[in-house]
Amino acid sequence: MQIETFKVFCDLVETASFSRAATLNSITQSAVSQQIRALELRYGVSLIERGKKNFCVTSEGRAFLQASREILATYENLGSRLRELQNIVAGELTIATVFSIGLHELPPFLKKFSALYPDVELKLEYRRSSQVYNEVLEGKADVGLVAFPTKRKGIIVENFWKDKLVLICHPGHELAERRRVTLRDLQGEKFISFEPDLPTRKAIDRMLRHHGVEIAQVMELDNVEAVKRAVAIENGISIVPQTTVANEVRHRSLVAVEVESFDMWRPLGALYRRHRSISPAQRQFVGMLRETRWLEDPGFRSGKEAA
Repeated sequence: MQIETFKVFCDLVETASFSRAATLNSITQSAVSQQIRALELRYGVSLIERGKKNFCVTSEGRAFLQASREILATYENLGSRLRELQNIVAGELTIATVFSIGLHELPPFLKKFSALYPDVELKLEYRRSSQVYNEVLEGKADVGLVAFPTKRKGIIVENFWKDKLVLICHPGHELAERRRVTLRDLQGEKFISFEPDLPTRKAIDRMLRHHGVEIAQVMELDNVEAVKRAVAIENGISIVPQTTVANEVRHRSLVAVEVESFDMWRPLGALYRRHRSISPAQRQFVGMLRETRWLEDPGFRSGKEAA
């Protein structure tokens, strides 16, 4: 049964004319009769009394008329109700993120978003970079956050942040006394690296190769917290995002030294699936990231100054 059938019946009762109901609905008078007969057969009742000169509606027909009007009113209001729902920011929002972003860059955004939209339940999942792309593509995550984002089929990527990459070392290391270093100054140094498949590791490797620098790789770890701990116990130096070592620099367990190079930046990107209906919560979260793009920390302090 189509929604138009209810309108045909209402028009028939209100005009008391098969021909007038046909005109109002741009169909034939025969089609009106067929639709009313189909309703009566479906529900096993008589809606219209036939065989009399005066048009008459049965008691069942009056009940059906009231129900039809309610159905039509609901249908007509559906569009406005859906538009209202589009402005209600509520429900669950699942964010898949790499470890470093989730721990260091993301918290201020989450705090602000939760204050603005308390009816949204935020669900945070820590994943490796490749897993973030997969979860977004498979619809398991509404938004993904990765470093050095790349284009993928079926995924929209929006860069929203740039984090400074800095050299970190133990306060007793000879480089800790430097205000800034070049990549060439790292020649032959013992180096704590991220694992080879991580985007930040790949970017650092490209930088070192570009400048012809060879380091003595002593350890490969899968997250920035493990890298920081290894450097803090004097196993070597490393290059990490500046925001991830703010606490260690403040407590003087590590020193962060600026690296003189134009490419010492780590772009961060937000991912969401192309051609997928975007919820109000997702729209507002991505919009917040988009509006708060950050390009450089003007208050960057070298390792010696911060210590």
